[in-house]
Amino acid sequence: MEEYIRHYSEKAGALLRNLPTVEIGKAMNILQAAFERDGRIYAIGNGGSLALATHWVADFNKTVFSHNLSDQQRRFQAIRLPTTEEELTAWANDVGYDMVFAGPLQNFIQDSDVLVAISSSGNSESIIRAVNLARSHQVPVIGISGFDGGRLNALADAKILVATPRGEYELVEGIHAVILHLFTKYFKDYFGCIQQARAAIGSQ
Repeated sequence: MEEYIRHYSEKAGALLRNLPTVEIGKAMNILQAAFERDGRIYAIGNGGSLALATHWVADFNKTVFSHNLSDQQRRFQAIRLPTTEEELTAWANDVGYDMVFAGPLQNFIQDSDVLVAISSSGNSESIIRAVNLARSHQVPVIGISGFDGGRLNALADAKILVATPRGEYELVEGIHAVILHLFTKYFKDYFGCIQQARAAIGSQ
């Protein structure tokens, strides 16, 4: 059992050591640009990826400015789509599951926005339809994928690929969670430094 645990940990560690840092940096620049133009950030995913999207949206909207919630007038506007389970099942039942993300996205999308698409395979039709909708509106896409990246990696502006043999969902989703937490921590530290600098200037 210990050998099994050690082997799994080594595989996860190797993936962490080989994160696509250039593409992650590109994604951070896209997110910052959305903040500066007061755009919204939509996060989508199926199954475990939907759980990751939901968790990240909660963190990003609150934790980034947790040191300054009372004074920060403008914050990130991250939205998980669909916003409710009722909306998800309505689109799936009445229109088709392929439209559960693109349908709700059509209600909101503006050219100031960003789409964060999370998919282990990168080939889920529901994800690709939303990505194509975003691209048709010139909205940048951050693609977070696994395995060989699939169509999502090919279509995304920021191509964050956790490359593994097909089917290793547990490793891919675990590393995706680390990357999403990295986004949150980076911007929390970034805006924290800005706040400290302003406080230092004000005290002079």
